[in-house]
Amino acid sequence: MKLQKLISKLEKHHKKKLDLSLGRTFNLLKKLGNPQDKLKNVITVVGTNAKASMCYSLKSILNQAGLKTNLYTSPHLLSYTERYIFEDKEIDEEDLIELLTDVEKTLGDDNATLFEILTCAFLKYAENFKDNINIIEAGLFHQFDSTNVFKENLMTLIGVIHNDHFQWLENKSIEGVIYEKTAKLLNSNIFINKQVNNEIRDKIEKSLEKNTSNKYFFGKDFNIAKFKNGFIQYRDHLGELVLPEPSILGDHQLYNISTSIAASRKIFNIKDENIINGVKNISLKARLEEIKSGKLKDIAGNNKLVIDGGHNISASFSIAKWIKNQNEEVNLIVGMMKDKEHVEFIKAFENIVNSITLIDIPNQDGAISKEDFKKKLDNSKLNLKLSNGIEESIKSLSKNENTIILCVGSLYLAGEILSLN
Repeated sequence: MKLQKLISKLEKHHKKKLDLSLGRTFNLLKKLGNPQDKLKNVITVVGTNAKASMCYSLKSILNQAGLKTNLYTSPHLLSYTERYIFEDKEIDEEDLIELLTDVEKTLGDDNATLFEILTCAFLKYAENFKDNINIIEAGLFHQFDSTNVFKENLMTLIGVIHNDHFQWLENKSIEGVIYEKTAKLLNSNIFINKQVNNEIRDKIEKSLEKNTSNKYFFGKDFNIAKFKNGFIQYRDHLGELVLPEPSILGDHQLYNISTSIAASRKIFNIKDENIINGVKNISLKARLEEIKSGKLKDIAGNNKLVIDGGHNISASFSIAKWIKNQNEEVNLIVGMMKDKEHVEFIKAFENIVNSITLIDIPNQDGAISKEDFKKKLDNSKLNLKLSNGIEESIKSLSKNENTIILCVGSLYLAGEILSLN
């Protein structure tokens, strides 16, 4: 409660939750002594999807090689402390309260959004471990995001880029999204993940033409393949590598992991054995994560309970692909925020799931109501149901045997499920 009260106080330092410009960030960083200029070994991670997967897979591989990391990600699932990893450990809540209190005092009466304050606080605290590998996940887009404050970096990882957050763009198209995410990338090394289609990949390549970085594209400079017998083979110019089954679900995660492998081999010269052990030990919450014990799992009975925070169109494609590879019947529980592409997201699940139960996301004023959600989908041929909450929706599906109950649509929903469980 103490941390949440402080967060609420910090939110009052700017009237807008989002305000895409960098002036306030640089003002606060200057007051803090420009910590961003003191950090070494910076890795920037951008994209619409796959950012967290690449961050955590790269972190796991680097850790196996004995390298220490600081990691900044957003949003969180249960606590703001999840966003702050230093020396490979999540910050203590009391330490975070002290850090944010000090940063607010430094800010004084100046304006800054909550995300800008949180980002500057991370950079200031990272000064204590400045020689570590600093993995920084961009927030919204990149060009005017408060993580875009470095003069140089080791490399950039580009995840899946797709249609999302059009409301913040003047050019409301995939070209507009690509521009915002790539226009201000530093000149160093850039590793580009597999994209939804070749057209988007080509648009990214064109957008990066004037960037003098060494560029490495999935499918051209590195690749990964999974064969029917479960055999997974990674390949780049350094040679082939046989990989174990990763600890995270979904074949799309192989592409994310392969991007991190390419970077770890090329930039850090990581040994094969450390890569293999890193892949085995990736830990990532709310990305096709199976809940194997707890209150909600008990309610689900003999059915698998899986959660995924995917909330945009490209995420729905990846989740749908995973569903098609399952042998069990799948029933969805879906809750989403108001500003998402609801109809397009759900369209990916037509004819591949048994039912879709719509719910409100608890404690989120920005969520679409289940009634409004259903109205948007009334012309579809989906088996739609409404439920009054997470527990009720899981209980209604628990009468089934040996099915998959898959909860999707928002990281906020995933966080509420983990909290309830």
